[in-house]
Formats: sequence, C-alpha cells, structure tokens
Amino acid sequence: MLTFAIPCLFGLEGLVGDEVRRLGLSGVQVENGRVLCQGTMADLPRLNVNLRCGERVLVLLASFPARSFEALYQGTAAVPWEEFIPREGRFPVKGHALDSQLHSVPDCQKIVNKAAAERLGRAYGLQRLPETGEKHQIQFAILRDQCCLYLDTTGPGLHKRGYRAVGVEAPLRETLAAAMVLLSRYRGRDPFRDPFCGSGTIAIEAALIAKNRAPGLDRTFDAQRWACVDSRLWLDAAGEAMDREFDGQYDIWGGDIDPKAVRIARENAVKAGVEELVRFETADAARLRCQGEYGQIVTNPPYGERMLEKQEAEALYAAFGQVYRSIPPRWRVLVLTSHPEFERFFGRKADRKRKLYNGMMKCALYQFSR
Repeated sequence: MLTFAIPCLFGLEGLVGDEVRRLGLSGVQVENGRVLCQGTMADLPRLNVNLRCGERVLVLLASFPARSFEALYQGTAAVPWEEFIPREGRFPVKGHALDSQLHSVPDCQKIVNKAAAERLGRAYGLQRLPETGEKHQIQFAILRDQCCLYLDTTGPGLHKRGYRAVGVEAPLRETLAAAMVLLSRYRGRDPFRDPFCGSGTIAIEAALIAKNRAPGLDRTFDAQRWACVDSRLWLDAAGEAMDREFDGQYDIWGGDIDPKAVRIARENAVKAGVEELVRFETADAARLRCQGEYGQIVTNPPYGERMLEKQEAEALYAAFGQVYRSIPPRWRVLVLTSHPEFERFFGRKADRKRKLYNGMMKCALYQFSR
C-alpha cells in the first residue's frame, strides 16, 4: 500500500478530498494545503489522470524528526529508494524548510542527495551512479523539525492540462478554474456564462466537467517513464476515464471585450477538444443578458493591479453589479477577485465569501444567489 500526498492551492483541500474519495481511495485525510490518502500502484495513474483541483501527486516515502543533518541523513538513507529508482535513474532533489533548526535548503538538498545516492550505490554495487535515465524527482519538506520525503510522480503541475500553450495577462490556474466551476454546482444541465473569459480557462473547465472528461488525458506524467510503474496501468486509467465520459450538447459561453483574448480562447478550446461544447464571442460584460430560469455565471474579472488601472477595474465591477440586478432570480453568480473592496463597487454583499489563492496571489471567491 502506498501513501499519496496531493498538494493543492489553499482553500481547495475539501474539493480535492472529495475527488479522491470518488476515485475510491482509502484513508483520506484533508490537511492545510494537501490531502493524504492510501492506494495501490494502480491508483498512481488514476490520480494523475483524473484530479481536477490537486496540483500534483506525490508518493510519501518517509516522515521522521530531523533536528540535525545527521538525523536527516539517517532518515533519508533508511528509505528503500531502490524500489523506485533504477540503476540509471536520475534523482534530483528539491524542497523547503520552515520553522526548523535545519533552515538552509541547499545544505538539506546536499544531505538528502548524498544519502539517497549512497543507499542506491550499495543496492546496485556502484561507487558512482550513472544518472543517465529517467527523472525521479525527490522532494523534501521540513516543517517544525519534521521531515517528509516524497517522489513526485507528476512532473509539470496538474494545472498544466496541455491545452493552454499561450494566454493573456494574469492567467488563472486551471485547477482553480475547475474548483470555481465545481463550487458553482454546475454539472452541465443549465446555462453557463463567463463574461470576462480571457483565455477561456473557466469555460473550458466547465465543458470538461459537463462532459466528465478527465483533465489529464491529453498530457504526460513523469511516472509514465518509470520502470516501477507498469505501463498497462496508465492505459487502464485512461480507458477507465474515457468510459465515464458523457455525450451531449451544453450551453456554455465565454465573452471578452478583447478580440485577441477571444481568438486565444477558441484556440485553447480546440486543444482541449471541447470546441463544439463552448462558444466564445467578443462581447462587453456590461451588456450581458441571461435567459432561462436557472444558470451559473462564474468569472474572474480584471483585478486592477496588472491588467487595468484600479479605477477602471472598479468601474467594471460597478457595471457588472448593474448586470447582476437584471439577471433572472435563480441564477448563481461566483466572482473571483483580489480586490479587497469588490463588494462595495459591485453594490451588494456576497451571500458567501471564500478565501482562495491563485498561485501566491490572495483572492476571494464571492458567491451571490438571487
């Protein structure tokens, strides 16, 4: 049985925990910034292929007190690295230390690398390892003198779905966009609108969710090249995911006042394979009109810090607030922004406010129900 650690953006832990439970893994523990669970080697591809809101899939190999370099060395040397890393495997080390006696990250990297190399050297009868094979990224995290050692199975983060080769300013992480859609409770039955669509991330994630298409089907992962993970497990995970997809037509729309952004959004939708499920148009958010008894508006308007002057952004919020007053009474509206006074300019207090992070940027998700 393996222990998996799935780091995520702060505020998304509960959603990631729900995703893991739906995949049938056991021992799910939701913690600040990560979710832990138990599973088999077959679950390693399933997690990578299916997770929408997690940032990567790590295998937790050890956890031990590390108040000295000797303790760090001995704890690392006790890990059976040879069960995962082959004779030619590369094993770069990275990590972080916080509130700990071992605070020098470069020194910790050297110790972890040395201990792992000496363990592998003994296992393979070599004084010098070739390190010419596939990458097996070792990560360490030392928090309050407790060290955790991981292998990163993902490579580039799970938010890099593979459909967004280019973008516009201030891009929204795909994992956060998917979380916003899930929090809106959109499942494909109602109209869905993003009037500040930018490069189309929110609308594309809505289409993937409506279709129940696994977000990792069109990309590769580091562990696909590992000898310790049977290649058939990746084929099985992909086949299982594709068997769960839905066919259907959905009313998903994204608009932006910038024609260049709309063009990029359409290109991204093609890369994601959802160009027939979502429409992108050049449109002014202040003129948005919504029809139907139910629906969702999920959007990430310009913040003002990077894309527009602050006053222009505030004027946009006020205009969007006027739009909100005209939409049908049972529509749900979710707005993500880093502006601390968004509600004042929007003209209404949110029914619910959730603190989230887009990378390192602190934001709030405002939820309104008519």
